[in-house]
Amino acid sequence: MAEDLVAEIEALEERLAEAKRAINSRFIGQERVVELTLSALLCGGHALLIGLPGLGKTRLVETLSTVMGLNGNRIQFTPDLMPADILGSEVLETGADGSRAFKFIHGPIFCQLLMADEINRASPRTQSALLQAMQEKAVTVAGETRQLELPFHVLATQNPIEQEGTYPLPEAQLDRFLVQIDVAYPDRKTEKDILIATTGTEEAQAHQVFDPATLMAAQTLLRRMPVGDAVVEMILDLVRAFRPSEPSAPERVRETVAWGPGPRAAQALMMTVRARALLEGRLAPSPADVINMARPVLVHRMALTFSARARGEDLGALIDDVAARLSSSEAAA
Repeated sequence: MAEDLVAEIEALEERLAEAKRAINSRFIGQERVVELTLSALLCGGHALLIGLPGLGKTRLVETLSTVMGLNGNRIQFTPDLMPADILGSEVLETGADGSRAFKFIHGPIFCQLLMADEINRASPRTQSALLQAMQEKAVTVAGETRQLELPFHVLATQNPIEQEGTYPLPEAQLDRFLVQIDVAYPDRKTEKDILIATTGTEEAQAHQVFDPATLMAAQTLLRRMPVGDAVVEMILDLVRAFRPSEPSAPERVRETVAWGPGPRAAQALMMTVRARALLEGRLAPSPADVINMARPVLVHRMALTFSARARGEDLGALIDDVAARLSSSEAAA
């Protein structure tokens, strides 16, 4: 059994390496973003990509759809978008014999990879239309529950909240995203490579590496990967350290954090550290993987107090600092 598991993991690692090369040929110089997005898909979860317009978020999702062999749809969220525009609706149809019956028209959510573009442009009512689909892989319309095609993933893009005409996502919906991925400006060398690669007569084309069945098999294999006690304890220590009501929480957390991550954050860390080990060609995760995945897993599952925001505290920096201190204390012990 152990030998078979090792062989399966090694075969998957080779396929993942090919997928990363295919994606990086079109999404240049953002290896961390590609790694986190692939991690979300491997874990069977959803990802929230945050960044200013023009940084390639849409291009990334389109490339992922091709490389992973998934049937993809795109929704451009706008303030006037309604839930029925996403889920679908029933219409009264007249047959050739004059009979009438209701027919369900499927919305764009009925796909395997849904790109929710600029999700924070829509009203909270419309944003919440995705909530059941993200959690249960099903939607309920007109009292009937309809299952979505598996695998089902949502990759949502979001502009910074400071921009005019945006609505913050509800906390319950944020918690359904496995990771938050910050897409930053490229450095000068990377931007030069992008210019050369995208403004000529030909562009690199992605090719299919996975298909839905292979991806679902990879998701099952991921759950079979062993996780050592040291990694499990590190996950628990990290998540509980950011709960201000916990006696063991650092003083800085108690002073700056309004509410911390719940058990779903620990579950997300347990899955994503396995995915990172796979993407790096290792058979099992290490405590260093927990520290590496702390910010993308936790940053959208916490909130600063009003006074901390007024002081200009940064939640991502707080997570990095506490995680580094925890890692140092674990190493010393």
